[in-house]
Amino acid sequence: MLAGKKIILGITGSIAAYKAIYLTRLLVKNGAVVKVVMTPAAAEFASPLVLETLSKNRVHVGLSDSTTWANHVELGRWADLMIIAPASCNTIGKMAAGICDNLLLAVYLSATCPIWVTPAMDEDMWRHPATQENLTKLRNWGINTLPVGSGELASGLTGEGRMQEPEEIVALVNLYFESSQPLQGKKAIVTAGPTYEPLDPVRFIGNHSSGRMGIEIATELMRRGAETTLVLGPSSLEVPVGLTVIHVQTAGEMFEAIHSRFAEQDVAVMAAAVADYRPADIAPDKIKKKDDTLQLTLVKNPDILKYCGENKGEAQVVVGFALETSNESAHAKEKLVSKKADLMVLNSLRDEGAGFGGTTNKVSIFDKEGKEYHYPVESKKMVAKWIVDLIAEKIA
Repeated sequence: MLAGKKIILGITGSIAAYKAIYLTRLLVKNGAVVKVVMTPAAAEFASPLVLETLSKNRVHVGLSDSTTWANHVELGRWADLMIIAPASCNTIGKMAAGICDNLLLAVYLSATCPIWVTPAMDEDMWRHPATQENLTKLRNWGINTLPVGSGELASGLTGEGRMQEPEEIVALVNLYFESSQPLQGKKAIVTAGPTYEPLDPVRFIGNHSSGRMGIEIATELMRRGAETTLVLGPSSLEVPVGLTVIHVQTAGEMFEAIHSRFAEQDVAVMAAAVADYRPADIAPDKIKKKDDTLQLTLVKNPDILKYCGENKGEAQVVVGFALETSNESAHAKEKLVSKKADLMVLNSLRDEGAGFGGTTNKVSIFDKEGKEYHYPVESKKMVAKWIVDLIAEKIA
C-alpha cells in the first residue's frame, strides 16, 4: 500500500527517538520513500548514519553544511505525508507558535502535505494545560495528532506520554493511504511536456513546456491509487518512482502511445503542449543558411485530444487543456465541445503566475454539464489536486 509514497519523517530531541530508527525501517520495508529530517537535539539520541543507511537517503539535520544547503521549501512540497515522531513538548510548542529556529520547523512551515504529530514526553508535561492548548491549536489547523500510549516513561514513572509504537504508526499510515485512494483499481494515462518536430538532424519546432503540470497530475492520480502511465515529451524534470513512463519526441509518437493504450484506460488527461503542425519534409542533413528567407511547408499533426473524445466509452473520463491568449473562456468552452471532452482546463498566458516553465499556475475548469470552477494562482502540485478532485467525482 505504501509503494512509492513519499514520507518525511521528522525526529525531535526525545529519548523515544530510538523508535524512529525502527519506524524508518518499517516504512521503507512497506515500500515508502523516506527522507529523515532531524533537530540537532535528536541527533544526540539517534544516529543520523544509521537512519541514512536505513532510509537510503541523505539525513537532513541543519539548514546547511560545509558544501550544501537543505532546501526546506523543496522538502516541504516533496512529500505525500510528514510524520513528526517523536514530537517533543518543545517542538509541539514551537509548531503552535510558528517559531522557525531549525530545519525541521522550516520544513513543517513549508509543507503542503498532511502532517502527523506523534507526541512523546513525561506524563506531567503531557497533561500540562500549555501542552494541551498547543495540541488543540494544531488540531484546529488540520494537523493529525496521534494519541499517546501509557506505560513506563523515561523518568521511571508510569503513566501517559509514551510515543506510539512504530508498528501502530505504520498500520495507521497504511490505513490512511488506503482510505485516501478513491481511484484504486482504475487506470489513467497522462500526456505531458512539449513535442519536438524535427526540421533536420539539428533543428526542431517546439515550445517552452517543461512538463511539470502533467507530471504533477500523473503523480496525484498515482497517489490516489490509479495505475498511471505518463507519456512524456522532451523534459529535464524528475519523474516520481512508481509512474510508468513512455518517453516520446514527436506528436506522432505521442499519438501512437495513446492510440495503443487508450481503450483500456479509465482516465485520459491530455496535458501535453503538442505541436499542431510538423514539417512536411525532414531534411536529411543540416539546412544551410543561404537566402534571406526560408520557406517551410507544415502539415497538421494528429489531434490526440479529439481522438480520445471521439472514441471514449461512456465510463471513460477525458480531460483537455486550453492555453489561450484572448477570449479565453469562450475558446475553452468551444474546445470542450468540439473535442468531446469531459473537463477542459483553461489557463491564460495573460495571467501572472500561469503558463510554461514555472512552478505555479492559475486555472479555470469547465465541465460538459456547464459547471465552471475558477481558482487562484497556486502551485502546480495544488492545481493537480483540484483537477484530480473533479476527475474522482466524474469517475465515482
